[in-house]
Amino acid sequence: MGVWISDPLTHPPPNLPLEGGGISLAAICLLAAAPAHADSYPNKAIRWVVPFQPGGGTDMVARPVAAKLTERVGQQILYDNRGGGGGVIAGEIVANANPDGYTLLVAAVAVMTVTGSLQKLPFDPIRDFIPITKFANVPNMLATRTAMPLNRIQEVAPYAKANPGKLRWATSGTGSAGTLSMELFKLVTGIDVITIPYKGAGPALLGVLSNEADLMFANPAVFMPHIKAGRLRALGSASLERSVALPDMPTFNESGFPGFESQSWYGLAAPARTPASVIALWHRETVAVLNQPDIIARITQDGGIPVGNTPQKFAQEIRDETAKWAKVIKDAGLKGDK
Repeated sequence: MGVWISDPLTHPPPNLPLEGGGISLAAICLLAAAPAHADSYPNKAIRWVVPFQPGGGTDMVARPVAAKLTERVGQQILYDNRGGGGGVIAGEIVANANPDGYTLLVAAVAVMTVTGSLQKLPFDPIRDFIPITKFANVPNMLATRTAMPLNRIQEVAPYAKANPGKLRWATSGTGSAGTLSMELFKLVTGIDVITIPYKGAGPALLGVLSNEADLMFANPAVFMPHIKAGRLRALGSASLERSVALPDMPTFNESGFPGFESQSWYGLAAPARTPASVIALWHRETVAVLNQPDIIARITQDGGIPVGNTPQKFAQEIRDETAKWAKVIKDAGLKGDK
């Protein structure tokens, strides 16, 4: 598996047009040639603000990338977990930061495409950030405690209907990919569950392991050590096709829920007005890291798919997913945290 490693604004992959409706020659030249901060950038540590608590799926993907980028750019990347509020806390920090390239956002589903449909935000995810590149797509997995009498996806809805008010579902924060996966499943099956909210996938996982909850959706990396240890049981993947890394894992799509798809994704974004040369530098270096064999192996071993797309393509995907999840939120009658 490879990821295109050229400057996408000056050397697009073969047979792929520039995204975003085109870009002027002057802008291309500016991005390609302008030195970042007169060739001095970066000259101090860079802060990555993360919209979830430590231990969740975001960490599993972003931390190895950050470590490699520290080596490549010659400055330390400070990993700052600011969970809570569906990504609002982290998003506001970065949106209000000096757009000098020293404070960046680890972009994720909640903060970029979902929470704005749940509540009024102190920032605009489209206007106030410049997407740099997506690290990876990670289809969500449904897992349960091994003590639960559930072995297949098809058994969840009948169990919930036969045991009203008993099935406890851990959610990883308002607007998180795991939470939306659950709401989509509830809409498709018509079941009701007890929802137990946590501030991130890490705390939610602990809730399931400690018997506070029975089920949760998250990306596979969150679950795999505990599945291998026999503490959790995987029921299925919310992807349309089986993962190359997890070929024995059935999908919802093949288990009686055609078209059911939900994935987490993680990427990098900067405050609006960040210099174009800084955006180009981070895009180039991040895509180079995503193309390294050990990073590809790290991401794919638990079902992830490295991406490394252009800023324009990433921005379009954010707009498309914002519309998709706005409909799910409306249909489910979801409201933001009080």
